[in-house]
Amino acid sequence: MSKEIIIMIIGMGIVTFIPRMLPFIMFRGKELPPFLQGVLKNVPYATLGALIFPAVLYIQEDIWYGVIGALAAFAVAFLGANVIVVVMGSIAVLSAYSLFF
Repeated sequence: MSKEIIIMIIGMGIVTFIPRMLPFIMFRGKELPPFLQGVLKNVPYATLGALIFPAVLYIQEDIWYGVIGALAAFAVAFLGANVIVVVMGSIAVLSAYSLFF
């Protein structure tokens, strides 16, 4: 490996590490207001929606595949499941759908 690549990898590691550690350092021993906690609690679901929705609109083969996957993800997220459970639930529903149709 060349020296530039090693420096680039180290730089990317630092740039990734700093934003993840800053909140832990800045908010150590402090409690966030309830409104802000509620907003931050919904960020993973908003991100998941932003990732899923364009894929539903641009699916080429079977539009129902995208619609059913989005509805399954929405239903599981509405029940308050973890983001990983939402993704896995949607995959399970789409796997069952692909077996029967």
